[in-house]
Amino acid sequence: MTLAVGHPADLLAAHDHVCGTCQAENMTTTHASALEILRTLVGRSDATFHEGQFEAIETLVDGRRRALVVQRTGWGKSAVYFVATLLLRQRGSGPTVLVSPLLALMRDQIAAATRAGVRAVAINSTNAHEWSDVLRQVHNDDVDVLLVSPERLNNPAFREQQLPQLIATIGMLVVDEAHCISDWGHDFRPDYRRLRDLIAHMPSGIPVLATTATANSRVVEDVAEQLGHALELLSPPAAGVLPTTGTSNDVITIRGPLARASLRLGVLRLPDSRARLGWLLSHLSDLPGSGIIYTLTVAAAEDTARLLREAGHDVRAYTGQSDTAEREESERLLKGNRVKALVATSALGMGFDKPDLGFVLHLGAPSSPVAYYQQVGRAGRATENADVLLLPGTEDEAIWKYFATSSMPEQARAEAVIAALSDTPLSTPALEARVNLRRTPLELLLKVLDVDGAVRRVQGGWVSTGMPWTYDGERYARIAAERVAEQQHMVEYEQTTGCRMEYLQRALDDDTAVPCGRCDTCAGAWYPSSVSPEAAASAASSLDRVGVVIEPRAQWPTGASRLGLPVKGKIAPAERMLEGRALARLTDLGWGGTLRGLFAAGEPDAPASAAMIAACVRVLGDWQWSERPAAIVTVPSRRRPLLIESVATELSIAGRIPYLGSLSLANGGPSGQPGGNSAYRLSSVWNAFTIGDRLSDDLRELARPVLLIDDFVDSRWTMTVASRLLRNAGASEVLPCALAVQG
Repeated sequence: MTLAVGHPADLLAAHDHVCGTCQAENMTTTHASALEILRTLVGRSDATFHEGQFEAIETLVDGRRRALVVQRTGWGKSAVYFVATLLLRQRGSGPTVLVSPLLALMRDQIAAATRAGVRAVAINSTNAHEWSDVLRQVHNDDVDVLLVSPERLNNPAFREQQLPQLIATIGMLVVDEAHCISDWGHDFRPDYRRLRDLIAHMPSGIPVLATTATANSRVVEDVAEQLGHALELLSPPAAGVLPTTGTSNDVITIRGPLARASLRLGVLRLPDSRARLGWLLSHLSDLPGSGIIYTLTVAAAEDTARLLREAGHDVRAYTGQSDTAEREESERLLKGNRVKALVATSALGMGFDKPDLGFVLHLGAPSSPVAYYQQVGRAGRATENADVLLLPGTEDEAIWKYFATSSMPEQARAEAVIAALSDTPLSTPALEARVNLRRTPLELLLKVLDVDGAVRRVQGGWVSTGMPWTYDGERYARIAAERVAEQQHMVEYEQTTGCRMEYLQRALDDDTAVPCGRCDTCAGAWYPSSVSPEAAASAASSLDRVGVVIEPRAQWPTGASRLGLPVKGKIAPAERMLEGRALARLTDLGWGGTLRGLFAAGEPDAPASAAMIAACVRVLGDWQWSERPAAIVTVPSRRRPLLIESVATELSIAGRIPYLGSLSLANGGPSGQPGGNSAYRLSSVWNAFTIGDRLSDDLRELARPVLLIDDFVDSRWTMTVASRLLRNAGASEVLPCALAVQG
């Protein structure tokens, strides 16, 4: 029997895989003490270490070295740093500082530490009011493990006031989910790359442990480079014998096999979203226990959860847009088996700890084996069997491409940010008004530039360091090429006729891989492929839903006046548009797929299909407006004039609403590209439209609500400016209507 290590999976140890040191006749003092601590932690007098666990502990405690532990989920990485922490504390060392990437992971780590008798506290964005008490406990030596998020390392108050004290007293540094250090994770947590500077400022002889379950050889080497200078590889482990050569900065890498005997892998290819959702409706109840259903987008998670709930399944959506309290409640419900599943994006991933999780399903494939292995690793940690099924979608590769390209910093924008800064602090909102970047990508770019040393966050905002900075095009090209290769590996995983677990292991550079004997290619399909007619009909009905709210803008953007726009503050009620409607979001499972194809680059302009017109008619039919629109006006389109004209004409006929024509382009029409921030987006459309004399006369005579039609809505500034023109020309209200909205 093999017992996993942790909650309880990370704190128990195996009996049938005894490390070489355990078998040595002369047990070292460190080993005897470590084994005693382990047995106390787990409450088992016969507990022993997994292979590699004591080697890592010995590297840290006796060698005071730097170790990178790459082991499968459930192997017992937290047991390594808990035992090492208590041994170091017995020898007079200060507290361990544990850098942990997610609040959910922190919560689980603190709970596991408490059960183990380890005094653990956290500093993160949710408990700033407790920081002084936490640091007082650290100062009084009442803390064994202090958990911090990587973002704290770039908080000016923390960095300048608390970090020096921590560095002076630190007994060990632990970096959890260390693959985030790698280039591969630069767009997830760029602050992780700051750890190299932290390590450089620590006193000599302070051990460093980095742990991860998801890394291929390229990521392992990258992480090791961040932790030290040289790389020595023990795989998997060299009978507990530590290298005797090298400097104190060498990184000992202990890497074990990644096979998960409890997991039964499978891939089921179905023709479309209707069939995939129908399969879920037909078979979710048959899956063992409770589990996670992963989706690639927030919209897909919310839509899928809604459909399943309406069919009587007890599920909840879990995304990065869910508030903290809602996410915590969802985690508790899943851990307590009070829901069948969480329908989640990647926001539910690293460190989520439910050892008896019965299944993991994917509606759409993650973009890399690293991401996929990390997510399926949530299942079967303390059970003999767990089911893992991938239902890939035809839209997967388009979604991969979108996320890959949207996260890469662009040279021109990076240089614009640096040029806009000086030695006088500038807040992020103020900087946003000077560069054409939205808040989220701007904040990400600032972090990357901060890590690169070009800018620095201080009290009051951001400043330029004055240090020379060069765009590392070679690095980003390498990252892009690696991502393409990783995506191809996922396609090959879906299509392989060999063992799926073996393929995953080899894709993660695990040379111990052998056929698992359990997956659908080894033992045959273990899952049904049928979809009941009732489920298919229910899925089709759900996917055919229409209508997404377009919220009206109420405030002109900060910084508009810097771009020469004569507006600020609130938009006057007499100039605002009302709440609008769109057919669907581009990321929706139903009409979103049709719209993505319609708006794809290179797709020719054409009139809307009869089905799309019928769907738009349903949008208008469901729209509970206070006063029916008396006329239709369109926003002129240079790319899709036939599409817009057909929608307006057909809605005019169906609704018996006169079509008055289109606004006219002025000054060359809208300028710039999608994706910039509000001030620049507004500037690009401010003087881009005008109202012809005939349309102006019609509006003045009408003095009634107008339905304003456009093809696509992103920032909403085109609709806002066009509505302002129409209202100033005599329309009593403007109801914006579009085919698609971004999201």
